[in-house]
Amino acid sequence: MTINEKQDEIIEEFSAFDDWMDKYALLIDLGNSLKPLEEKYKTPENLIEGCQSRVWLQADYENGKIVFKAESDAVIVKGIVSLLISVLSNHTPDEILDANLYFIDKIGLKEHLSPTRSNGLVSMVKQMHLYALAFKMKNN
Repeated sequence: MTINEKQDEIIEEFSAFDDWMDKYALLIDLGNSLKPLEEKYKTPENLIEGCQSRVWLQADYENGKIVFKAESDAVIVKGIVSLLISVLSNHTPDEILDANLYFIDKIGLKEHLSPTRSNGLVSMVKQMHLYALAFKMKNN
């Protein structure tokens, strides 16, 4: 599935709800379905700067694609990072770097997050792009 197909799927899933409390519940469910990150990856190097809560992001390069794993100690943030992983994981560095993450605005995520959570979202996307850039440079 392409990045845009996955984004369209998320937009459709969120459009089933009008009330933001229901959308938050969906985010929490998504976060709870995220596989726990192995303890060995919960290192200071994997901690994302700029997030109010603690978010660890691990990236591995497998068969030309980046596989992201993450965990957070906050349920909403865990849901947000699980959305980002579902969209960007298992894609090439170029696909990740070229992606326009329009689903964030389309589902109204940014406007319904506190400023600190919104900054954290930007930091998570930035970190995923940095991993993609690093893997691209390393493997070219």
